[in-house]
Amino acid sequence: MNFGDAVFENEEKAIFNLRKLYTEYGFSKYKMSKFEEYDFYVRNKDFLVSDNIITFTDSDGKLMALKPDVTMSIIKSSKDIKGFVQKVYYNENVYRTSGDTGQVKEIMQVGLECIGDIDDYSIAEVVLLAAKSLECIDKDYVLDISHMGIIAESLAQSGLSDAGRNEVMNAFGEKNVHAIVDVCQKEGIKEEKTALLCELSRLSGVPSQVIPKLKELSVSDGFSAAVSQLEDVSEMLKTNGCEGCTRIDFSVANNMKYYSGVAFKGFINGIPGGVLSGGQYDKLMKKLDRSAGAIGFAVYLDMLHWIEKASSDFDVDVLLIYDQGAEVLEVGNAVKELSRNGKSVMVQREIPKKLRYRQLIKLEKGKVNILENNA
Repeated sequence: MNFGDAVFENEEKAIFNLRKLYTEYGFSKYKMSKFEEYDFYVRNKDFLVSDNIITFTDSDGKLMALKPDVTMSIIKSSKDIKGFVQKVYYNENVYRTSGDTGQVKEIMQVGLECIGDIDDYSIAEVVLLAAKSLECIDKDYVLDISHMGIIAESLAQSGLSDAGRNEVMNAFGEKNVHAIVDVCQKEGIKEEKTALLCELSRLSGVPSQVIPKLKELSVSDGFSAAVSQLEDVSEMLKTNGCEGCTRIDFSVANNMKYYSGVAFKGFINGIPGGVLSGGQYDKLMKKLDRSAGAIGFAVYLDMLHWIEKASSDFDVDVLLIYDQGAEVLEVGNAVKELSRNGKSVMVQREIPKKLRYRQLIKLEKGKVNILENNA
């Protein structure tokens, strides 16, 4: 056993806490096959993170694929029922090839999907659960939120060509104001419309600061409606004590071919990259001939290897060793008492090699004696 490896512990703890969280909000567990027909992914490959789909031929001669995505499988198996919202969470592996090495990667994902007759509450609830999901992993997190409707309305009002809009979308993701100005100047866009796009790309901060500025920038009814929806989401987060860890930031600019409405990404201090991503994907639903709306997110558990163990320098808070003659209940009661304040306690007869502990305690004749204290 490698006592220094906290990855497994982080993943298992995250899965347990996330499953508990989603169940408390009425989401049910969704289980699916590891395989789908390859043709299903080919028809929708633009929505996939990678085009490199891992395939094999089954006993009937069908070309199958190891599942590279969870969301599309859930959509495929769900139905449109008026007035009903399907709420499911999952804990599944997806299979992708590494862009650098070409090796097959098995990636653990936990997430949820809300599909059906969704309304403003459904949207706010999912964003709240995204924030709470990050909090389950580490309290030092940030959830960045944007609204594709605000970006889309601003681009529509600008008069940019389709190619110009794509370039500006890329610039939003990079927070590259200079690139936005260059594209607008190249296409002869008016200064005030260029200024609006630049201002949006720069806006970032807690909702209570950013939303009033967005209301001042409003250029259409659609823009105002999107701001109002963001405000509802922000109030939900504020009511649940999450506003301080939330930013409105339009660098979260997901693929506009499929995403509409609220979009978001989650970050945890110490991890170089997003650990959570999601949003509304009504456009994908329409592409799959569905009339329902949908919103969801995924937590990328493979990123948790960057998290240092909470005790950083230690594998366990207390190492309790005992003599051969110790009574079973004596040892059990000592563990119960030592772990009362949330401390982790490992019981051994002898000190394991390479184990890092805060305290070394020995149980002798019913008494607990501290032999070493590294706290």
